[in-house]
Amino acid sequence: MLVLGIESSCDETAAALVADGERILSSVVASQVKTHEKYGGVVPELASREHLRKIVPVVDQACRVAGAAAQDVDAVAVTQGPGLIGSLLVGVVYAKAWALALGKPLVGVNHLEGHIHAVWLENKIARRAGRDDPPARFPCVTLVVSGGHTILFRVTTREDGGAPIFSYTRLGQTRDDAAGEAFDKVAKLLALGYPGGPVIDCLAPWGNADAVEFGRIKVRGNPLDFSFSGLKTAVLYRVRGNRLEREAEERRAWLTAQQGQRPSLEELRQRCSQETLDLVASFQQSVVTDLVERTLLAAHATGTDCVFVSGGVACNSLLRRRFAEAGQREGLSVFFPSLALSTDNAAMIAAAGYFKLLAGECNDASLNAHASLPLGFST
Repeated sequence: MLVLGIESSCDETAAALVADGERILSSVVASQVKTHEKYGGVVPELASREHLRKIVPVVDQACRVAGAAAQDVDAVAVTQGPGLIGSLLVGVVYAKAWALALGKPLVGVNHLEGHIHAVWLENKIARRAGRDDPPARFPCVTLVVSGGHTILFRVTTREDGGAPIFSYTRLGQTRDDAAGEAFDKVAKLLALGYPGGPVIDCLAPWGNADAVEFGRIKVRGNPLDFSFSGLKTAVLYRVRGNRLEREAEERRAWLTAQQGQRPSLEELRQRCSQETLDLVASFQQSVVTDLVERTLLAAHATGTDCVFVSGGVACNSLLRRRFAEAGQREGLSVFFPSLALSTDNAAMIAAAGYFKLLAGECNDASLNAHASLPLGFST
C-alpha cells in the first residue's frame, strides 16, 4: 500500500510517500524558518500563508522523487490536529481535494501519534538495513517533546484481524510551556537566534552546566506532569537589569545588522560572555534532567522496559546522551528516530495512516482540522 502523507500542523509544509508503513520512498519538507526568525517564533497567519504557497509544489516534488504518479497512490493520510488551525486547514483541505478528485481513501492522523510512529518507522528502517538495533516493542512509554508538546504516553497494541490497533494512555503533560517553547523563549530573551533549541544545544558545550543552580522543577499533584514556565522566569530574573541584559541587547542589534544572513556558530559564540554560555548550559541541563527523570519515573511506574522519545526536542544531543546513559543504567531500551524523523515530517503521518487504514479507519469529506485534537485518554 502506497500512502501519501501530508503534514502542515505548524511551520513546515511536508509531504511523503511511504510504502507498507515502513519504506520511505520520498520525504519533502519546506521549512519556514526564514519567514519567522525575525519574530523569534512562529507567526500563525504567516505560517498559513506559506503553507498555501508551498503545499502544491511540495506534494508534487514528493511524487517526483518517489517516481510515482498520482494514480499510483493508494491512500492519503493527513495531519488533522493538534496544531495551528490555519496551518492545519491548508493540509486537510488539500488532502480532501486530492483524495476526492482521484477516488482514494482518506484518513486523518493525530500529529502526536505520528511522532510516536516515527520511532517505530525508524526502527524498522534500521533493522531492514541490517543494523543490529534491538526491535522496538510495545507496551512502551513514549515522551513526545517539541515546541508545542511535552507529553508522556503509555502505548499498547492488540491484534484485530491481523492489523495492530494502538491505544494511548496519557500519563503526564506540561502544565504551561512545552520544553521546545521554553528553549525558544530563553533563546529569544538572550538574543541567540531562532529556532532556539538547536542554537542552545550548539552553544551549551562551551558553558559550565553546573555554574547556575536552578534547583529541581517541582510540580504538585501528578509527578509525571511537567512545568517549564518557572525555569524560563528564573532565567529572565537572572538576566534582567544587569550586564547580561545589556549584552543581549548588543547581540540583538548585531543580529539585526546581519540583514537576514545567519552568522556562524563561532561568530555567535564570540558574542557571548562566559556567563551567558554558563547560563545556557545550565538551563539546558535543567530541562533535560527533568525530561529524563520524569520519563524514567513513568517507565518504572508502569512496569515498562521500553521507552520511545520523539519530537523536535528529541534532536537535542544532551537529551539523547542522557537517555542512552539512563537506559544502560536502568536496563531500559530507549529508542529515538533519526534527526530527520524527529522534527515535523510527513513520513511519520503516512506510516501512522497506513496502520489506521489496515484497521479499517477511513474518513470522508467531513474530515476537519482540530487545533486541540487529543490523543488517548488520561489515567
